[in-house]
Amino acid sequence: MTDLKLVGLCGSLRKASTNRLLMLEAVKRFGDAAFIEGDLSLPLYDGDLEADSGIPDAVQRLADQIAAADAVIVATPEYNKGISGVLKNALDWVSRTKGTPWANKPVALVSAAAGRAGGERAQNMARLCLTPFRPLLLTGPEVMVAATSKQWDDQGQLINELNAKALDELMQVLRRHAMAQQSF
Repeated sequence: MTDLKLVGLCGSLRKASTNRLLMLEAVKRFGDAAFIEGDLSLPLYDGDLEADSGIPDAVQRLADQIAAADAVIVATPEYNKGISGVLKNALDWVSRTKGTPWANKPVALVSAAAGRAGGERAQNMARLCLTPFRPLLLTGPEVMVAATSKQWDDQGQLINELNAKALDELMQVLRRHAMAQQSF
């Protein structure tokens, strides 16, 4: 069996984002794998730009990373009761590339948010936005880190035991599906 390839998408561009911390915590709990964080610093989707210049190199690189991955972790913040523009823009751009990079790809959604629901609405919206691409969206356990500023230690480790347990289980499920993908 070849080494597993894992791609992470963080819907926040901020380096100190707790969604980035959550994504990196998920990667550690996933276990041994080659990991790449997809770069979502993309131009805003514009049909005229696409018609004039084609798919930007950064978009094609992201689509290729998703296509080559055995599994994907999507960490979505909740901005105004939905996913970030950054994440939606990346999904829109990747949908314009050739092929179907998301098709049958195991995808785990996680979220961290300041509010008490931990990004529940953002996860629901992310599921709606990803569904047309036909990934294998894992249904759970759901990982939604609420009051996120209080859930990390000084080293950036998740300290909430309930969330940590759910994240462990979600990553075990994602790993099983990723290994099954390699069998095809």
